[in-house]
Amino acid sequence: MKIALPLLGYAVVLAVLAPMWLTRAGWTSRSPRLGIWAWQALTATVVVSVALAGLAVAVPSVAFSGSLADMLQACVLSLRAQYAAPGGAAVAASGTVLAVAVVGRVGWCLAAGLWRARRERSRHAEVLALVGSHRSDLGVTVLDDDRPAVYCLPGYGHRIVLTSATLAALEPSALDAVIAHERAHIRGRHHLVLGYAEALVRAFPRVALFRTAATETRRLVEMAADDEATRGSGRLTLAGALVELAGAGAPASALAAGGDVARRVRRLMGPHRPLRRVVVWGGALAAVAVLALPVVLATEPAVASIDMHACPLMEAPVAETTGAA
Repeated sequence: MKIALPLLGYAVVLAVLAPMWLTRAGWTSRSPRLGIWAWQALTATVVVSVALAGLAVAVPSVAFSGSLADMLQACVLSLRAQYAAPGGAAVAASGTVLAVAVVGRVGWCLAAGLWRARRERSRHAEVLALVGSHRSDLGVTVLDDDRPAVYCLPGYGHRIVLTSATLAALEPSALDAVIAHERAHIRGRHHLVLGYAEALVRAFPRVALFRTAATETRRLVEMAADDEATRGSGRLTLAGALVELAGAGAPASALAAGGDVARRVRRLMGPHRPLRRVVVWGGALAAVAVLALPVVLATEPAVASIDMHACPLMEAPVAETTGAA
């Protein structure tokens, strides 16, 4: 319990306080990629902390001194004592179930979500092969539709799709900007980033942290793609193209250029103030530290055992046992 309680407390504090700070932090819009990493590290830390707390309950630790043979014998006897006592067995089983349930639930929802999205993209690609026409000069697939829309189907065999109305509505420079935006989604593998965030929501829909993280991640991946696109075209050019595409739809498994237009246009039309590189690296290291802390807490007894021959089990009458041996 000495390890489990700090881990659970750490998870609760982060889950409650960190979203309040991150949602109000202006630096996430100035460096969307760092913001995405911060939300991923935060949610992963909470999941890992809870899972490690369960393992810490299932396998407590006690210091033991003696030879390697004596330590192994003490470990076996301590395990027997733990599972022989009703209370010890129940606590250990509860911790194991907690750890397996958390990791298994997240893994299942992530795998199922990614598989479902890939299947939907494959079906949509089959339809595009029948009704769409390829524009080799633009590297896109064009659909004959009077509604403007631009989106990409990421993953294996990725493609960018736009409608004939988009070709008619956008100037060449604006068209290049929105296509660059979709290519940024593909290069950044943003479908995997969103798949992870949405898997946590499906796994634990009542946890406000995961719902907030998914919403913020969707916003930030669009801003990150905007920043990539504006490297080859002006920010005002992309902003104008987004206004033309406002309200454009796209398949659920696709990433569209016209989402959350108002906020993105205001950002593009405002002063461009990216974070300094040293600040970005400092933020990334801080996110790594937040993620590493629960692992350090959970492995501290094992690390200490290198010098003190600790048996990573519950307290048991080890001295009497080794004396009899």
